[in-house]
Amino acid sequence: MRVFATSDIHVDYAANFDWLRSLSVYDFTEDILILAGDVSDNLALIAESLELLLGKFRKVCFVPGNHELWVKGSEFNCSLEKFAAIKDLCKEIQVISECHREGDITFVPLYSWYDYSFAAFDEKLKRAWRDYRCCVWPAYLNDNPQINKHFLEMNLPVLQQTNKVVISYSHFVPRIDLMPKRIPLKKRNIYPVLGSVSLGMQVTQLKPDVHIYGHSHVNQAIDIEGIHYVNNAFGYPSELRIARKRLHCIYQHGQLQTDTLTGRPN
Repeated sequence: MRVFATSDIHVDYAANFDWLRSLSVYDFTEDILILAGDVSDNLALIAESLELLLGKFRKVCFVPGNHELWVKGSEFNCSLEKFAAIKDLCKEIQVISECHREGDITFVPLYSWYDYSFAAFDEKLKRAWRDYRCCVWPAYLNDNPQINKHFLEMNLPVLQQTNKVVISYSHFVPRIDLMPKRIPLKKRNIYPVLGSVSLGMQVTQLKPDVHIYGHSHVNQAIDIEGIHYVNNAFGYPSELRIARKRLHCIYQHGQLQTDTLTGRPN
């Protein structure tokens, strides 16, 4: 059995969906895929993509990203309502979205949002970042720190998981020092909405062998404080220099794979 990881496949783009369809129906039948969010904001397309992957992999582990929770122009009035619908979809088609033990490996999804702990809130970014226009939250979640806290509280029951190998995964970035120093200053304007220090604290508490994350679209594999962090985002079709555009194996033949995984910023 092997374990592969990817995220941010954005199948709303025809080229990305074509890549998904092109994956072998023979090569991965004994393997597990971790998909760390941002498939689509269209629930039907999410379902189609997950079912397609279930036809290629033995099991699929999935955590929603921010795009999944966009509700503008959809049948949903609230992003939490859509989150619940996605969880129900996963249960119905047998995609793993809860803590899951597979022999010597335990898979732990960590839900989260962003809370501006990586960088200060920016009004200019608010005008540009689509989450602010496309997500709708209940009144008691009146800001992004509250939204992040809501999702992090869902993780509390799983932070004591142990096994020979523990692999956790989130959509959002768990620590800002995962962002390569080579990123130009002009492209760091999105740092406030990448993730949160609090998510990183939960990862540290769990202390998995590997943590998979997405969202930044910058491919990276790095060891920090005994945890191997991997971002293998597929990204948008135009993002050819920061994403490798292929699956990344993190476990095979009973051994963790800790290959270097980097991309170059545009």
